[in-house]
Amino acid sequence: MSTIIIDGLSFALPLFIMAIGGIFSEKSGITNLALEGFQGVGAFVGALSAVLIANALGTDVQNMFYVSLIFAMIGGMGFSIIHAILCIKFKANQVISGVVINILAVALTAFLTTQINALVFGAASDKFRLGVSERFTIAGLADIPVIGAIFTDVYPFQVIIVVMAIFAWYLLYKTRFGMRLRASGDNPHAVDAAGVNVLKVRFSAVLISGLLAGLAGMCFAYSISANFSSNIYMGYGFLAIAALIFGNWRILPTFAACLLFGFAKSGGTFIAQAMALPSSYTDLFMILPYVLTLLLLIFFSKSNRAPRALGEIYDKGKR
Repeated sequence: MSTIIIDGLSFALPLFIMAIGGIFSEKSGITNLALEGFQGVGAFVGALSAVLIANALGTDVQNMFYVSLIFAMIGGMGFSIIHAILCIKFKANQVISGVVINILAVALTAFLTTQINALVFGAASDKFRLGVSERFTIAGLADIPVIGAIFTDVYPFQVIIVVMAIFAWYLLYKTRFGMRLRASGDNPHAVDAAGVNVLKVRFSAVLISGLLAGLAGMCFAYSISANFSSNIYMGYGFLAIAALIFGNWRILPTFAACLLFGFAKSGGTFIAQAMALPSSYTDLFMILPYVLTLLLLIFFSKSNRAPRALGEIYDKGKR
């Protein structure tokens, strides 16, 4: 049970912070299917920065953990500008924009990773090796039965994600900016009538989604794959979108959905290992989160209430 909780949380929390980014974007009225691309490019920028700085300073790349997180957030936010410009300035179809950005992210990062490794490091590799992040255990709390697993073998990024999630909740529900953002997704003309620039609010929301998705991508790189590679693009962005939809675009229910996906993933892996099944069967158990996504979609989609102006192109001249 402890293993399931520990591994489940290490997957659920990055998924959760990425889903929060999606909530910010979609609460403002911008459909965001590009989370997958944001997390991939964010992880690429973070990993590349860590590798280059570590090489320049002659130190271990694992010492660049916090540096990589910062650059990953910057990279994800920078890449999200493309989606914001296409959807807000040029009024492109938001679904198509998200799909195209995801495809672009996969192709661009794969090409750049291979070329940089060859030209800068002289290695024929399609990945940046980072190593697994160090973990820590909180003495005392870790000894509590069952619950103690939450405080055992904790990645540093898990603490960062919890703090950022609390701040995001406060920003969205307890500040004037959050009120304007939520109103922009429900009644943008009323926001405009109050003298607020709806386009700026939406632009900011998309940038926040890119920043948080970039952080999530870097966390996946340090925990699941121990490097930046195509493994970052494993459908996690779409799982985050599914989680926020099941959470009805609210942060706390979305957290519950992410926990469900996280424990399904770690539980499947645990079952396969406990039964000593071949690796091919282990891969089969990895589909459990996606099966849950389909089941939840069947049973709960009718009760979902998306922001009323979600996906609608805002035209100031229309009433």
